[in-house]
Amino acid sequence: MKNIVQLVLLEESDREQFIADNQQAFNYGAMEEFGPRDHHFEEDGQIISRETIERSIDSGEAYHIVSDGQRVGGVVIRTKGERGDLDLLFVSPFVHSKGIGYAAWCEVEKLHPEVKVWETVTPYFEQRNIHFYVNRCGFHIVEFFNAFHPDPNEPEAGCKEMDEQFSDGMFRFEKVVR
Repeated sequence: MKNIVQLVLLEESDREQFIADNQQAFNYGAMEEFGPRDHHFEEDGQIISRETIERSIDSGEAYHIVSDGQRVGGVVIRTKGERGDLDLLFVSPFVHSKGIGYAAWCEVEKLHPEVKVWETVTPYFEQRNIHFYVNRCGFHIVEFFNAFHPDPNEPEAGCKEMDEQFSDGMFRFEKVVR
């Protein structure tokens, strides 16, 4: 049975819950890999800081992922002409492996048929994400950011805190839509 999802534009009144849900989903992956506390967490035990999420929401289009009438995740994208950036995509750990993330990604592509190249990044340790982007969604790994090769587009690139946090690496992915 094919999973049906909808993308519902984030309203300002839902912003706080969206941020909390995003942090919960990202923390789940990090805790599965590293345990409850290590250097990968940004602030107050979060793998992704509130500031990072807010910056993403403020500079892009943010949507709730809704399945069977329930909010089960979210996505934030930015587009400019034929290029698009997938800033955030998260699904509640309670509904993993049900096809929701893939269905949401398909909806993103339908929203922006003008986009011919999508880009995203994910930490090296997120094996679940790497599998999802490469094997499910058709992205390709095109670059590996690390302490020796920082992301030139990140304002924090080269900053000590960022280097310590993700010195083990971030993969950059691209998907060319044909």
